[in-house]
Amino acid sequence: MSGKREYGDYQTPDSFALSVCKYLKEKRKINPSIVIEPTCGTGNFIKNSLVFDAERILGIELNPKYCELCQSSITDSRVQIINADFFSFDFATVIGNKKDVLVIGNPPWVTNSTLSTLNSANLPRKANFKGLKGIDALTGASNFDICEYIILRLISLLYGTNATVAMLCKTSVARNVFSELKRNQIPFVSCDIYEFNANKVFGINVSACLLIVELSDNNMNSDFCSVYSFDKPEILVNRINYHAGDLHNQKAYSCGDFSGKSCFEWRQGVKHDCSKIMELSLQNEYLVNGLAETVDIEPNYVYPLVKSSMFKSAIIDSSDKYVIVTQKAIKEDTSHIKIDAPKTWEYLSAHRGFFEKRKSSIYNNAPDYAMFGVGEYSYASYKVGVSGFYKKPLFSLLSSENGCPIMTDDTSYFICLPTYDTAYTAMLILNTPNIQNFLCSIAFLDSKRPFTKKVLDQIDFKKALDVIQVNDLVATEKQLGLKQRFNEEMFLSFKSLPEFGQIKLPLYAS
Repeated sequence: MSGKREYGDYQTPDSFALSVCKYLKEKRKINPSIVIEPTCGTGNFIKNSLVFDAERILGIELNPKYCELCQSSITDSRVQIINADFFSFDFATVIGNKKDVLVIGNPPWVTNSTLSTLNSANLPRKANFKGLKGIDALTGASNFDICEYIILRLISLLYGTNATVAMLCKTSVARNVFSELKRNQIPFVSCDIYEFNANKVFGINVSACLLIVELSDNNMNSDFCSVYSFDKPEILVNRINYHAGDLHNQKAYSCGDFSGKSCFEWRQGVKHDCSKIMELSLQNEYLVNGLAETVDIEPNYVYPLVKSSMFKSAIIDSSDKYVIVTQKAIKEDTSHIKIDAPKTWEYLSAHRGFFEKRKSSIYNNAPDYAMFGVGEYSYASYKVGVSGFYKKPLFSLLSSENGCPIMTDDTSYFICLPTYDTAYTAMLILNTPNIQNFLCSIAFLDSKRPFTKKVLDQIDFKKALDVIQVNDLVATEKQLGLKQRFNEEMFLSFKSLPEFGQIKLPLYAS
């Protein structure tokens, strides 16, 4: 397979490549002795790098047709094009002890998981290259952009030099690079992001930027990543700070600073990676799976499901979607289902092949039909949840009419509350303008999933209760279009929860 999707192939327009090179030379005063483009494509960055008057310009490219185009269109003797794979090329021999190195380009905009799905060979050697620990190394946290891998590998090769790395990439990749610079204490003078309109340049809808990292041959390490607009590079748009392993926007909190540590634990919904079998819909009073098969199983392991896209109202008490949940805890043996619910076991066994095709390593050596993201919290009767995807978060109270716990998918997050009234109060607090504005100021709204557990964990409910009053929650209730229910007694009940120092109540009745 050699399509754009596999290679993340978005060739840089000639005019934009020239603009980048001129900016680096004229505004950033970059004066390299050697310019390297590690994935040079059709050569527009190589051609426009001639403005630097470097001694040598080197382009590396995997696609032989692109190499031919470069060699035929650029005749300058300083330019050398090498047909090679970035992941196996020995850059150390090229860089040597040279100073004033500029690495420039536009690496592939594709993730390792996408390439794996496509069975591509265009992948780096399998490795936990960020050194992630525990569950992060097994789940989505270990997924990464190939572009990010390339940039970080180049930075590791240039460690301790005064080289400059200037790459076009997704803005989320640029933030990840800054995070890794700080996490690994790599010496650098500056790390700057220059945002541009990717739809205008590449015809794709994604937040993109020019990332410029000026490395240091001294023990320097900047505390901030500055964000500018490429069209108006003199105007500072934002500053990103790295603190305690997380990135934070340095924007003023217009409605108060509620940053801290959440006293409620934010959980992620269930993960099964087998939606056609595990997720069911109610059609004409019958359960139907993703294969359009009518499913006749016991109700024991079937629960209402609210997917991330369904968080559209403040109160959700029913759903026409359902999910089969096979465990109450991770790694719990599932063989008892054969006795407890024989029709369910027969249904799962009949579709065993779908489960065996699940690629995530979290299912290795796991019980039959195992899931992830399950625990006591999954079965809480009262939850307040939110989609991770929406740019403006809407928090919903999840409580089914018949008392059966509502499950959410793994792209949404929730906290558990012991009663309906406390869950209702928490929902109102999270939907107040104060908390909404705070969340939007600390989240990176251009991310695919702006509101993650890390972001939500920063909501300090104790700080919120010092500012938010009963009348604020009454106003929020009205703004959400809810019938008047909230009162001061509910507010006092919420403030007396165990998370604020009282005796802990069970999440659900045993």
